[in-house]
Formats: sequence, C-alpha cells, structure tokens
Amino acid sequence: MFKIQTLNKIDAEGLTLFPLSKYEITSELPNPDAIVLRSFEMHGMELPDSLKAVARAGAGVNNIPIDKCTEKGIVVFNTPGANANGVKELVIAGLLLSSRNIAGGVEWAKTLIGQGDQVPALIEKGKNNFAGNEIQGKTLAVIGLGAIGVLVANAATALGMRVIGYDPYMTVKQALKLSREVTWVEGIQPLLSQADYVTINIPQTAETKGYLNKEKFKMMKKGVRILNFARGGLVNNTDLAEAIAEGKVDCYVTDFPDETTLKMDKVISIPHLGASTVESETNCAIMAVNQIKEFLECGNIINSVNFPEAQMETHNEARILVANQNVPNMVSQISAVLAAEEINIDQMLNKKRDNIAYNIIDVDKKVIDESIREKLMAIEGIFMVRIIQAE
Repeated sequence: MFKIQTLNKIDAEGLTLFPLSKYEITSELPNPDAIVLRSFEMHGMELPDSLKAVARAGAGVNNIPIDKCTEKGIVVFNTPGANANGVKELVIAGLLLSSRNIAGGVEWAKTLIGQGDQVPALIEKGKNNFAGNEIQGKTLAVIGLGAIGVLVANAATALGMRVIGYDPYMTVKQALKLSREVTWVEGIQPLLSQADYVTINIPQTAETKGYLNKEKFKMMKKGVRILNFARGGLVNNTDLAEAIAEGKVDCYVTDFPDETTLKMDKVISIPHLGASTVESETNCAIMAVNQIKEFLECGNIINSVNFPEAQMETHNEARILVANQNVPNMVSQISAVLAAEEINIDQMLNKKRDNIAYNIIDVDKKVIDESIREKLMAIEGIFMVRIIQAE
C-alpha cells in the first residue's frame, strides 16, 4: 500500500486515478511515499525518509527544495504543458488589458452609480479618457518558447500581430509546434528593441531572477507594454518603477502582484489566475498522478526536474532502481553485487542528467531479498535504491 499526502486541494478527477486497493490518500499522513501539491511552500519542511517522490500539479517548482530532495534521492516531478492553454488565454487577456485600459474604464464606470438617467451621457462624455490601441499589426516579443510561449506566439499571430521570439534553449519538439509566421530572433537586444509588447514565459531560477532589469529596459522602445504571467521575481521591481516613471514602460501586467507592484501606477495586478481554470487544475492533477503512479509502481521517470528521464517496459520479474553520482565504474560495481548474489540482469537502462545517473534493472527473480538494497547502498556514490517486487 502506497501512502500519498496532498499538501493542497488536488482535483478529484486526478486523485481518483489512484486505485484504493494500492493507495492511501490524505492531507494528514505520516511517512508518505509521495507528495502531491500545487503552491504549498515546502522549503523548511522536514522531508521524511519514506518520501520517494514529489509531484507539483503545475509547471513552477520554486516552492519545492529541489537540491534537498535530490540529496535524499527524492524525484521531483512537474506537469509542463498541462495548464499551458489556461495561462495562454490569460496572457492574451493581459495583452488586451494593457492596450485598451479596460480595467481603468470599468472602475471609472462604477463611480457613476447613483447618477440615474445621467449615466449614459456621462459614459459617452468620459469614455475618451480610456482610449487605447489596437494590437493588430503591432510587434509582440515572446521571451521563452516553451509550452506556454509557443501557444501565446501562435495565438498572437492569429490576432494579426507580428510575433518575434527568443529562446536559446528551445527544444525541437516545441519548434515543430511554432507557427511559421513567428520570426526567430537570435539575441535579446534585437528582440526587445523591436517590441511594442513583451511577454516573458521562462522559469524563475537563480540565473533568471530579475531577468527584466534596467539593462533590458534600456533596450526597449518608449511606451512598451510588458506581460509577466511566469513568475514575479523575473522582473526587477525597482528598475521597473524607474522605467515606468521615465515613460519607457507604459503598462505592466503581472499575475504575481506584491506590495510594491500594487502601489505602482500603470500596473495591472491579476491575483495569480493563470492556471486557475477547471480544465487546467484537472489536467495538472491527472498528469501529476499518472507520473507518481508510473514511478512508484514501475520506477519510470517522466517530467522530472532533478532526475533523468527514464522509461523501460516492465516484465514479470523484479525490478531494481538505483540512483548514483554520475562517475565511472558504477554500473560494473552494481553488476558485481548482483552477480555475487546469483542474480542475472535481464535488461538494464542507464540514464544520466548532469551529475546524476539513474538505473532501471530488470532481473530474473520474482522476489529480491531486501539485503540486496543494503549491499548496493554500501557502494560509494549510490544514494538511492528501490526494489519493486513482482506481483
């Protein structure tokens, strides 16, 4: 019986994929095998020795202590693309909000309550204060062409915009999804210098924190509008305030408001609604649950942020999973331990990611003594061993 702890409310359609014959699921559970969460802050949380996996029902994982999990051999999953359409739709809404001053107009209209029959005339008189621009024919710069960035770029071209994109790490898979009408720009300076609108769609890491800063604002055209539906920390608020005051930035739309941005003029603050759709929450939960099941039951790793991707068809015998430092002579040492116990390897998969190697080993016995785990763990450089016994 696997124990699953939920740290946030997880969509029921996803949780029902855990069969009750194999899984126990609750928010208050000691010694869980896996944790499923959304935005719960795990930094500072004690990670139990029983914990094997953490699945974030969403793309961002900055609320999870990745390094600490890796050291303990805990695989961390996310669900890239599951909420991409929901975020894309809100980015497009943000694009329109930044252009037409819709939010300001709506708030002003409410001030006319109590004017009775005068309201229509007052509306006609005051509407010119909220005139804006059309987006058709304007240039949108898309920073980051992952699952969300590609959808945004394609949608913007369909709305008649000229779209330019920049992503030095773009995958072939994403490139194939990108509209031919999107122009690829090599370098951030030529991208920003052409843009009427900029949308940033990259993960927040130590390297990308404050990505849009004074240096980047200087590259932009006067009156640019910026959309941030990725993470608040990607924009340096101090430099943003200066750019707004100078007229460089005409409007900033963020899905991650804080005390500073809430006080700024020309900032539209949306309360983190990017993935807050019924469809997104369901899709994320389903993907997260399926990834946890695949790992706990089969040892396969799909969409991990700290371990290599590794999938191998299961067979009818036992399976041994080993994670180790990516150094020479590890596979031979693992094989030697198994050979000494007269365990033959039927098939083996060895995958690497940075300084981590992950091995899926199918053997010719249905049941493996747990003492094998201790012998493998005794090899220097191995930090995780799991044995999946045949049913």
